[in-house]
Amino acid sequence: MTAFLKKEWMELVRTGRLWFLLLLFILFGILNPAVAKLTPWMMELMAEQMAGSGLAVTAVTVDAMTSWTQFYKNMPIALIVFVLLSSGSFTTEYQKGTLIPVVTKGLSRRRILAAKASLLLGSWTVLYFLCYGITYGYNAYFWDNSIAKSLLPGALCWWLFGVWVLAWLLLFSAIADSSTQVLFGTGGAALAAYVLGLFPKAGKLLPVKLMDGMNLLYGNTKPADYAASAGIACGMAVVCVLLSVVCFDRKRL
Repeated sequence: MTAFLKKEWMELVRTGRLWFLLLLFILFGILNPAVAKLTPWMMELMAEQMAGSGLAVTAVTVDAMTSWTQFYKNMPIALIVFVLLSSGSFTTEYQKGTLIPVVTKGLSRRRILAAKASLLLGSWTVLYFLCYGITYGYNAYFWDNSIAKSLLPGALCWWLFGVWVLAWLLLFSAIADSSTQVLFGTGGAALAAYVLGLFPKAGKLLPVKLMDGMNLLYGNTKPADYAASAGIACGMAVVCVLLSVVCFDRKRL
């Protein structure tokens, strides 16, 4: 398993996926406070341009909350890109037949699955909290993070939502034969949860509620309000992983 995990890591580096994702998450971490910092300047430019047409643009005051709003707006994009680049982790192996030699030489399928799952979860965790840390640092330098309530619980909720999405990605990777099918399956599961989340009663329980971190930061909700959705997300993720083990054991390589 250690050797296979090393192989997965080398592939992640050599294909350039790691460097692209690292650049993307660092860029988002910097852009969140940068956009907030530049907002008053952009509004002044708009005011000068619109003054001739009789429209007035009021002054805008920005703070750490403005930057955190950008953080929660950019995270869905970062997660989508992460899923897109990770969707071929299994299917590329199926198509090239590279798993057959290691399996015939005695490497357990479950260890292969564990290695790939560990790299997926580890990469998402490191990249996510790197972006979060950069935004937090700049916000502390320019403004004051203390105005945001339940800052860490809000971040953990969004991280857990990403873990839930990756659990679906793992399941469909163990079932499907192409990265397109993996993307459709993962996207379909996330879309179904989002649509069901539009209903008030269901929205309080589904994992999509974990994306609503800004209400936590403004103090409109409490961390306890997310306990049910967090529990369901964890339960569904565990079920997806267990089903992945069963499906991958029966997968024709």
